[in-house]
Amino acid sequence: RQQKWKSFVSTQAKMPPCDFVPEKYKSYPYERMQKIREQNISPSLQMYYKKPLLLHQGHMQWLFDYKGRRYLDLFAGIVTVSVGHCHPKVTMATQKQLARLWHTTNIYMHPSIQEYAEKLTSLLPDPLKVVYLTNSGSEANDLAMFMARLYTRNFDIISFRGAYHGGSPYTLGLTSIGLYKHGVANGFGCSTTMLPDVFRGPWGGSHCRDSPVQTVRKCSCSEAVCRANDQYIEQFKDTLNTSVPKTIAGFIAEPIQGVNGAVQYPRSFLKEAYQLVRERGGICISDEV
Repeated sequence: RQQKWKSFVSTQAKMPPCDFVPEKYKSYPYERMQKIREQNISPSLQMYYKKPLLLHQGHMQWLFDYKGRRYLDLFAGIVTVSVGHCHPKVTMATQKQLARLWHTTNIYMHPSIQEYAEKLTSLLPDPLKVVYLTNSGSEANDLAMFMARLYTRNFDIISFRGAYHGGSPYTLGLTSIGLYKHGVANGFGCSTTMLPDVFRGPWGGSHCRDSPVQTVRKCSCSEAVCRANDQYIEQFKDTLNTSVPKTIAGFIAEPIQGVNGAVQYPRSFLKEAYQLVRERGGICISDEV
């Protein structure tokens, strides 16, 4: 019976078909690339795998290494490539802009930034109609912290344990993952609060969100009342009452955590937490990856 079962079940994963043919790799051999990486590039830029990938070309959802081996990218370039690799439409628009104008300062106007700002803000609800474009997530969160403190005239900002909000000296106080912490002073004016994780936290279960696939734990809560949410909100209130002044600058959270795993919170948590923060004079920052 065991032999018969094996004849019907395949353990070999099959890649979907792809008719794209990558260019032939013409740069340095793998060993020289690895040596340059070790000698000339900061070791803080860590690589994964015992034999790190040497990627050569990308096309849509596909990546190709120096040998032409094909990979299906399920990680979206570490959550920064939302339209795939070398998407023809994006590539064409980029080439068109590069041929016309590379860079100017913000003290001048050029058409693209106004056109983009109008299209982007048209997707947002009122009164979110103003954008400030930055070069990275850390820079954006630096600015968010700075603006929150200037606007409220308060200083303290709260983030979740398990949060990732950047690696710059300013944002490192908000990031609460040990791997990204360093033995230098950081976090002045930053406090962390319990993560409302219904999978790994003390409270939660299958009714905590619209999709029960995030946890195998059964939930005793009714659909109208979430006891897990109430417990996590009490923890948030405890942070407000013990770890920060009576007035705060803000609260920052990823609506769904990324680096710490795809962590979803109880359905009403952010809405209730935002209200508590606003009662303390703070603003609410949504750091969406």
